[in-house]
Amino acid sequence: MKRVLFFFLLVPLLYSQTTTEVEITAEPSHHLALENQYVRVFQVEVAPHAATLMHRHRHDYVYVTLGDAHLSNEVEGKPPTEVKLADGDTRFTPGNFAHIAKNLSDQPFRNVTIELMQDHKSPQRPTPAPEAPVEATFPGGRSKNFYVKSGNGVKVSEVTLEPGASMPSRAFGGPQLLVAINDLDLRSDIRSTSPVSVNLKSGDVKWLAGGYAPMLTNVGKSPARFATLEF
Repeated sequence: MKRVLFFFLLVPLLYSQTTTEVEITAEPSHHLALENQYVRVFQVEVAPHAATLMHRHRHDYVYVTLGDAHLSNEVEGKPPTEVKLADGDTRFTPGNFAHIAKNLSDQPFRNVTIELMQDHKSPQRPTPAPEAPVEATFPGGRSKNFYVKSGNGVKVSEVTLEPGASMPSRAFGGPQLLVAINDLDLRSDIRSTSPVSVNLKSGDVKWLAGGYAPMLTNVGKSPARFATLEF
């Protein structure tokens, strides 16, 4: 009888231990890649059929999916929901919640999670939903863009550049974050400076200073796919 009683007392204790919430910086699948006044960037990888710890997102964030994904999203206090994502999917999520992400796939789940560190400057909470994505084409490329009204506002773009194609520069652009969806070789041209090579592997990130938005040219032999966040 004592053993039975001990077992029933132990089960809730073990359950509470497995669902203990941690900060995102202490979650083993989230690896800090870059941090500044605008963003805190994590490279995320969850093994096949594994799960993250219950972790809290205190900030609004944008995530870029690397490879097709099939997940169970288990938000604290809500029923689990299954989510299927395509390679390159770039989405916005309001912060201030905790969840577990379970990988239901036979492949590793990878993404880049970009916290928006100035979300406290939003005029209201919760943060308004982003505007509907707008697709645009230009010679040798295409993009899907949406605007996030978080903090001072962020323009988010998914971009595909064919070999040799360029995105034209714009004067007085703000700083931006570039996230490589596939391996890519770009040339960054900024007025009054020498061109800079940008060679990134899938999931790598690069911070580009403001002043002038750079003209990005795909100097590789295959299409370049990347996401940008402009502040």
